[in-house]
Amino acid sequence: MYVYDAFDRTFLQERVAEFRDQVARRLSGELNEEEFKPLRLMNGVYLQLHAYMLRVCIPYGTLNATQLRALARVARRYDRDYGHFTTRQNIQFNWIKLAELPDAMADLAEVGIHGIQTSGNCIRNTTTDAFAGAARDEIEDPRLYAEIIRQWSTLHPEFTYLPRKFKIAISAARHDRAATRVHDVGLRLHRRDGETGFEVMVGGGLGRTPYIGKTIRDFLPKEDLLSYLEAIVRTYNLGGRRDNIYKARIKIQVHELGAEAFAEKVEAEWRQIKDGALKLDQAALDTIADRFLTPDFEALPDDPAELATALANPAFARWHANSVVPHKVGGHAIVTLSLKPVGGPPGDCTADQMDTIADLAERYGYGEVRVAHEQNLVLPHVRQKDLPAVWRALDATGVATPNVGLVTDIISCPGLDYCSLANTRSIPIAQKLTQRFSDDARIADIGRLHVNISGCINACGHHHIGHIGILGVEKKDEEFFQISLGGKGNSKARLGELIGPAIPESEIVDAVERLVDTYLELRASPAETFIAAVERLGIEPFKERAYAPR
Repeated sequence: MYVYDAFDRTFLQERVAEFRDQVARRLSGELNEEEFKPLRLMNGVYLQLHAYMLRVCIPYGTLNATQLRALARVARRYDRDYGHFTTRQNIQFNWIKLAELPDAMADLAEVGIHGIQTSGNCIRNTTTDAFAGAARDEIEDPRLYAEIIRQWSTLHPEFTYLPRKFKIAISAARHDRAATRVHDVGLRLHRRDGETGFEVMVGGGLGRTPYIGKTIRDFLPKEDLLSYLEAIVRTYNLGGRRDNIYKARIKIQVHELGAEAFAEKVEAEWRQIKDGALKLDQAALDTIADRFLTPDFEALPDDPAELATALANPAFARWHANSVVPHKVGGHAIVTLSLKPVGGPPGDCTADQMDTIADLAERYGYGEVRVAHEQNLVLPHVRQKDLPAVWRALDATGVATPNVGLVTDIISCPGLDYCSLANTRSIPIAQKLTQRFSDDARIADIGRLHVNISGCINACGHHHIGHIGILGVEKKDEEFFQISLGGKGNSKARLGELIGPAIPESEIVDAVERLVDTYLELRASPAETFIAAVERLGIEPFKERAYAPR
């Protein structure tokens, strides 16, 4: 956990006071909504269909127990007793009254969290691997570099009004758990000849015009991270479209110029600044690293007796096989908490659940909680001997559904239930799918399958990279859904392929079930995953079944 200093705390308090004055002027009528809009967006406040929404930044997805309790208090005191965790490792509160927003922000500022740069045309929250600092397959903890990027990008005077929003993701593991290739800039740590550096990808992104990011540097020394990012964003800022919001993202600039030509512009800019003030020497890296509190892990054996005994319980064994992965420190484990119960809105977490999870983090997990971009939570450091007790507590609070990575672990945007941009509802489709696939044995037989749902073309549900992607479209005031197959968000990321015309809302769940049944019938063996079967067979047999006469 990174420990913020006096400057950070003072800055947040001053920002809350400033926003309190702006809200008072809006409520008095001194500011109209159009004048208030840019001011609220700077603080993560949106105007949705029914109310204002506050989006709170969780830097690189890391929370301590105290911060999670503060989020629970905000949910309980100012909202409707829950929050919604997003694919950007943030949390959204959908029902806070405008007059109470400054008070909610003040409560959050007390524990060092805020909504700054969670909206607007600026550099957003840098996301990373929810297993960072715990995963066995990582080169080093990427959160150190995410924090460096946070400090560089916060209120950057040159990049406050970019052509469009700008998103950075970073991963340091063999398996990309941060979807780096579908971000404006993706960073992957690699080790070469004893040195650690970054692969730099640009121009990824989903939405109306989706692209997979292109590598423009296969190895960038760590000391050059900020200067190279500065060169990228400066190149984008100078050449990005401001006349057309649909062509304003960096992905369009990279596509129209070509990755090679864009890289040449970046390199030319970088050569002018690479040895300047942004160069990261070891002292600068050590200063940031020293402010991270690393758990003092106990020396414990793997596979303790408490765990072996508990595995005789079939329910615990099923959860352990699905939701627990090895930790880099012996005797410990990483636990994913599913926020996808049967019939529940994906990513929602109640105030009581947050409090319970905070208590468990303190008692069993060295005080840390992570937010995963799949809209689940993670306890990154749990002693293996404590896993049975953790499971019992998680099960009692409703976040131990053993469906992580399976068909009911659905990523979904809020859709038309909340969002003024949406064409269709997303949450009810996700709820119906979890009810349709509610049998544990059935979803275990189906195996790894990612279903992603977006209520509009902006793709907040990442439907383009779902193994099954569902996109809501409106036709004559009715809700229809397009289906794509074969998307992936890992290191071999690719966009899903549309299989045919949109399907009415009343038929979409049946269509998804037919796709799954087709896979079960045609897979080479139970070891062949859904995505592997799609890659081997192509989309035609799935398309044929999805649109077969009924």
